[in-house]
Amino acid sequence: MNEEKIVFCTGGGCTAKLGAGVLSRILEKLPRGEQDPNLLVGYDSKDDAAVYRITDDLALVQTVDFFPPMVDDPYTFGQIAAANALSDVYAMGGEVKTALNLVCFPESMDLNVLGEILRGGAEKVAEAGGILAGGHSIADTGVKYGLSVTGLVDPHRLTANDTGRPGDQLILTKALGVGLICTANRVGEAAPEQMEAAIRSMTTLNKTAAEIARKYEVHAATDVTGFSFLGHLHEMMGGRLSCVVDARAVPVLPGAWEAADACLYTAAGQRNRNHTGPFVRFENVPFPMEEILFDPQTSGGLLLAAAPQKAEALAQELCAAGLPAAIVGEIRDAQSTEITVKY
Repeated sequence: MNEEKIVFCTGGGCTAKLGAGVLSRILEKLPRGEQDPNLLVGYDSKDDAAVYRITDDLALVQTVDFFPPMVDDPYTFGQIAAANALSDVYAMGGEVKTALNLVCFPESMDLNVLGEILRGGAEKVAEAGGILAGGHSIADTGVKYGLSVTGLVDPHRLTANDTGRPGDQLILTKALGVGLICTANRVGEAAPEQMEAAIRSMTTLNKTAAEIARKYEVHAATDVTGFSFLGHLHEMMGGRLSCVVDARAVPVLPGAWEAADACLYTAAGQRNRNHTGPFVRFENVPFPMEEILFDPQTSGGLLLAAAPQKAEALAQELCAAGLPAAIVGEIRDAQSTEITVKY
């Protein structure tokens, strides 16, 4: 194969997302149309995927996600982009069934590069137990790749992102910091083993975490992606709850703290701080940890709101499966400050 590296894009991965504040202003102005009682989750809920009820015991889960590359290797990029798109189905409590490729690719670039991207994506779809059923491509000035994914879920087992309850324990299933590490890698400041750990995290499906979580009483779930841990936690509170986070308990990838301390953070991370910061109070939290909590994640872990009596057992089973899961906080009744982060 005539190797042609993908040029690292400063807006690659989930750092390429439009800011949450901009999206909110746009979506608020869209016409809602007639309400359909079978549309259980739509775009107005700020959730991870749409859910449409087919029967009393069966609903479709639909999502789409694509972005520019954040790593040089095409095959690895394909794996990461696919894992990220598939994650939304797991966040809703569903199972992946079919996927469609979404491709933007320059006509002047070696098609073997595209083949490697698609190979990486196809392998992750197969690992998820889904079927790659087709796709769509366009010629573009830069590379972008992702998936449109359809899954199935029992409406009675659906885990929306804002249905947590006071007392629920917050469990995070992957370590934070991939945005910071990718930025450090771009400027030659990340050690190879740090980037390798970030890639392992991004290419790991949330399938195992979701399967384990289904065995427990989980009231709400989301996956942590471009809007950061705190941004997605803000969405989970839904304007009616508050929470306390133990920053010392939050799993962090090696190298992320050093990158944040060196101010190697992203513009997307600062957008996250501007949007979510007014809802957060930090108590003795070092600045690098603040940046990690605002860091945009690509193919991040699940954030689960689990019933308190079984949360410890759930966290232990997740860890036994090889995931760096931890109880990182607790949901409470609404307070004057929505999110309190202690250290």
